[in-house]
Amino acid sequence: MCYVHSSPAVRRAARAHGTAPAPWVAGVAVAWLGGLLAVGGCAPAVTGGPDPAAEFAAPDALDPLCRRIDAALARARDGRRLDASVQGAWQVVHGILAYGAELPLTHDGTVSPAVDHLLGGGGLRGWVLRPGEQGPRAVVEEGSTTGQGHPDQWLGYLAQAGRGGFPADTPLVVGGRRFTLASMLAQAQADIRPGQEATWTLMALAAWAPPDTSWTAADGSRWTTERVVTMEAEADLLAAACGGMHRLYGLAVALDAHRTATRHGDDALAGGWALARDRLATALEVIQTYQQPDGSFSVHHLARPGRSADVTATLSATGHAFEVVARALPRERLREPWVVRAAGRLVGLLDETADLDLECGALYHALHGLLVWRERVCSRGGRTPIDPAAPGPAAAND
Repeated sequence: MCYVHSSPAVRRAARAHGTAPAPWVAGVAVAWLGGLLAVGGCAPAVTGGPDPAAEFAAPDALDPLCRRIDAALARARDGRRLDASVQGAWQVVHGILAYGAELPLTHDGTVSPAVDHLLGGGGLRGWVLRPGEQGPRAVVEEGSTTGQGHPDQWLGYLAQAGRGGFPADTPLVVGGRRFTLASMLAQAQADIRPGQEATWTLMALAAWAPPDTSWTAADGSRWTTERVVTMEAEADLLAAACGGMHRLYGLAVALDAHRTATRHGDDALAGGWALARDRLATALEVIQTYQQPDGSFSVHHLARPGRSADVTATLSATGHAFEVVARALPRERLREPWVVRAAGRLVGLLDETADLDLECGALYHALHGLLVWRERVCSRGGRTPIDPAAPGPAAAND
């Protein structure tokens, strides 16, 4: 199954404490609605009044929300313990995306970091890797509920996992042979072809290769990271996985790496990098425009606005879009009221579903988005661990 269970202790706590939103959420709603009316053509712009974003400008203004995010991260990590006898690689790798080395996995009568088990050669349904000419490649199993569903999906998520991804020289054991994640990327570079879905390949390139990297694929064609960026930016977002949100995330991390390496401002970007910039800017505007009154994002992603009575659908759509928002926006924009409202709604959804079994993609992308936002806003640039005192009792599945 694709679901991860909540422990009995977490279920009891959720029923005991309820899921009422924090008082500050109402204030954010008023600020956001005022801003929406001012820019949406429904009311004249108000000048001379207080800046809605100023409410969150102070360094400690978002501390209550940051603490709620810490609690949600700890609760899901410890109260929804993954078990190799129940969950497969698809579920576990999504968990690693959210938690990196902090994700525990129950296997063979013991508990250890999930990434140590997988990369150390441990068995898990759906974790199917084969040695290639350059390094290992993960087998794509389209439609599988346990295996890799897209080319280089495992690679991309390991590159982006937790608080900055795993280093390229991280060891990887396949069939008793020792490799590294860098060799897995080298194999992905050899395998790349025009027109393929390269979303997760781009995530790994952004993390482990300089933006001006070039190479020759196994078919003799010449590639650069910019060529991959161009291919992804020109591809159809609406037909892509999860409404195009993964594709946008890949473009965001690649563009961020390019900006950091070249110190180019947006006006100096050209070629595929300018195309990625424009695609992201348009998508972010649509995400914000389609935001729902409660702070969630559209369940139809970029296609049209809409909401659903299905809480898992709302969690999935909001979490996937928030992952893009948290990564793609400049740091100074992450305190804007609409972004804070989305973060607050996402935490609220996690609170509301604390005693429910959840689909792993929806759960872990939401948690990863909150972690990315937290690291960029709450940590003030630092790398602080999840609060170990936050609620989250360690327990096995029901």
